[in-house]
Amino acid sequence: MPGTHQSTSLKPKSSKSAAMPASDKAEGKAAVLAAIARMPEPDRSIGKRLHAIIRASAPGLSPKLWYTMSAYAKDGKVICFFRESHTRPATGRAPSVGAMRYVTFGFNEHANLDEGAMWPIAFAVKDLTPAAEARIAALVKKAVS
Repeated sequence: MPGTHQSTSLKPKSSKSAAMPASDKAEGKAAVLAAIARMPEPDRSIGKRLHAIIRASAPGLSPKLWYTMSAYAKDGKVICFFRESHTRPATGRAPSVGAMRYVTFGFNEHANLDEGAMWPIAFAVKDLTPAAEARIAALVKKAVS
């Protein structure tokens, strides 16, 4: 209609409310736990521990699958995520381009981690030592602050 302006934004007109319905949270948690259960070892053990650290450090984050990765969101925006290594156990080599030989733990732009002109947003995780667990917990807490 002439004289009217329609938005061409690709963003949805309604945004998710800060409080995600309990059923959505339960479905997200179940999906993340199922994805972790399908991971090969040692990724599965690392994934279970990362899930526990993230949930303990930022209980307000909602677990969800994001591009098939386990992710944790605040107000519908992904703050942190992890993905399995996709390494072939027999050869130890990555099966395809883009696959890694280690679990990747990372943060998105909505994480409150800005520090000067440059800061790390992704980490290779081959093992979770007590020091690594403490560092992840501190980063997650900072990310949601």
